[in-house]
Amino acid sequence: MTELGERLKQEREAKGLSLNELQDMTKIQKRYLVGIEEGNYSMMPGKFYVRAFIKQYAEAVGLDPDEIFEQYKNDIPSTYSDDLPEQLSRVQSRKDISKNTSKVLDLFPKILIGIFVIGAVVLLWYWLVQNAEDKANEPITEENNPVNIEEPDNLGVDDENTEDPQSDRENTPAEDEDNQAADDLAKEEPTPSSQELTAVERSDNSTVYELKHAEAFELKVVSTGTAWVRINNGEGKTLFEGTLTENASETLDFTNETEAAIRIGSVPSTELYINGQKLDYATTENERIPHNISIRYTKSE
Repeated sequence: MTELGERLKQEREAKGLSLNELQDMTKIQKRYLVGIEEGNYSMMPGKFYVRAFIKQYAEAVGLDPDEIFEQYKNDIPSTYSDDLPEQLSRVQSRKDISKNTSKVLDLFPKILIGIFVIGAVVLLWYWLVQNAEDKANEPITEENNPVNIEEPDNLGVDDENTEDPQSDRENTPAEDEDNQAADDLAKEEPTPSSQELTAVERSDNSTVYELKHAEAFELKVVSTGTAWVRINNGEGKTLFEGTLTENASETLDFTNETEAAIRIGSVPSTELYINGQKLDYATTENERIPHNISIRYTKSE
């Protein structure tokens, strides 16, 4: 065994590599690797491969091939010392791989910084474009319009000093007659406050009212919570029946009827209005039980 073969074998064993593992790494047959360690170069397939195999072996175990060739040049027969083209090397040393990895890691922060700068420039450009479009679409107002428009001096005159040209004009006889007729008609029309709504009968769960001196009979039911209500006319015909949700209402016209019969499921959640006047029908009994209300209507003549 030569000194070169002994040195290569020691490095292999120090790396914990077997000949089979080294064979997989270098793609060199195991018998040639044994020949290199034993210094038996005559078993090589040709003189051209001796230097190539030694170089691949050295790279695989982490040694510098040039240093090995220089240090052990006497162990390599001169007939096998021809230069080997670089492309015959099949194994890249771990040192070179480490260098390449280090270069990539050094470039990575620079790449990130470049991406960040490009993104900031794009965002700034987008903001400027949007700001320009918003200003172009902004309506012209007194604040952004630099042109000052002078107002006439007479605009400052108090409105109280401005007289209506028609205020001093006297009414014609025809207009006086129309005004008088309108006043008479207004006096004849009954106001909501003139109607009479009186309770005439009352029991635990029912109340009867009489509505008098009213030209119309409009019934409005308003729910302040959730309430079931049924409304019939004097003939027993159901005009409305259902559950009213909170703030819901139902309005019916009983002007042409003689009576309205209302059955209320929940007294606290139901309000009744007769021609806009709220009907206070609350009882001292249990207000949670259904309550019947009848309103007899006598139309004013």
